[in-house]
Amino acid sequence: MKTRRVVVTGIGLTSPIGDSFDEVFDALRTQTSGIRIQESWKEIPQLRTFLSAPTPHSNLDFSKKEIRMMGRVSQLALRATLDAIKDSALSKEDYVSGRCGISYGSTQGSSEALLTFSTKVVNSGGLTGVRPSNYIKFMSHTCSVNLATFFGIRGRVITTCSACTSGSQGVGYAYEAIKFGKQDMMIAGGAEELHFSHAGVFDLLRATSTNFNEEPELSPRPFDTKRDGLVVGEGAATLVLEGMEHALKRGAKIYCEVIGFGSTCDGIHMTNPNPRGMASAMQAALDDAHLKNDALDYVNAHATGTRIGDVCESQASEMVLGKKVPISSTKGLSGHTLGAAGALESIVSIVALQKNFLPANSNLDTLDPECAKLNYVRASGDLASDPGAKVDIVMNNNFAFGGVNTSLIFRKI
Repeated sequence: MKTRRVVVTGIGLTSPIGDSFDEVFDALRTQTSGIRIQESWKEIPQLRTFLSAPTPHSNLDFSKKEIRMMGRVSQLALRATLDAIKDSALSKEDYVSGRCGISYGSTQGSSEALLTFSTKVVNSGGLTGVRPSNYIKFMSHTCSVNLATFFGIRGRVITTCSACTSGSQGVGYAYEAIKFGKQDMMIAGGAEELHFSHAGVFDLLRATSTNFNEEPELSPRPFDTKRDGLVVGEGAATLVLEGMEHALKRGAKIYCEVIGFGSTCDGIHMTNPNPRGMASAMQAALDDAHLKNDALDYVNAHATGTRIGDVCESQASEMVLGKKVPISSTKGLSGHTLGAAGALESIVSIVALQKNFLPANSNLDTLDPECAKLNYVRASGDLASDPGAKVDIVMNNNFAFGGVNTSLIFRKI
């Protein structure tokens, strides 16, 4: 089957470490943490963690009419997508043509809207005070269809609600839609809004960071021996993908090429990851890209700072990639943005390509001896001054509850 090359022509984001490509690069370069103490969470009964990663600078100044069916998660997605489309210079004629689709996800819809809906139903014993918009704001495909409605998208709509792989599957399925000729352009990504219930779920699993509740910049600590769990965050990241010929024809700016995608399932346990399942997604992405296992210049790891997850991921990385490729998790700065993580970290991977730059593992002071002995990046570095160093091909990995595994590969052009 003849396939098409796929490129990234637009980027937009709002995140705990910046609301633009340059702001994210600056945060990675200076190791500026986006982790904060969430004072209001201290009043929530039985919640043990008070750390979060909010998006403090998001411009969500939309009209009431524009967002009447949108919870915060969709508004974050809209902010990122407006910026991505502007960055790509796509015209309205392009994205309403029917040859442009959407592939976008979140862990669920708006958690705050779900709480509002449920409270009204429980308190009234019926539907007193419930509005249709309450449901639309928290339904599982709220981000993708709100974006489709706002922009008038007439192509295919793919909704990815796979927790921590929502954003990466959003990008991966968009890539496949273009690669196999189903669409010429795709708006792809993921979003999440900050809510105490997200932290609460991981808290109940004893997977949140609690030892650093008064020292937010010291957590999370991926791969570090003192790591004690993840920090939940919020944000949104959108990538505009196009067929290479389509992009060149309209004279688009090209960030990089998407050359590989793998998505697999462990099929074993709902919450405990499996190294072989993780490894299978990495290998599938390499096979899709027609690359050997030693072809990568950098790997952006999913590692969230949990005891089991980081060990399993390091073992999986060693199985497939060996010990030489530089690897880091940037969640030590951004926290775990859940449904947005795969898309946000895809942009981090593109930053590495564009800037010839290796982001560091923040808070990795002492490697956990149970983790595989990989080439962990200890300090952020610009490689431009080193003529022998290059970042031409990068991999971004993400893993989710239910054993869902994803791996994306990007190449510099």
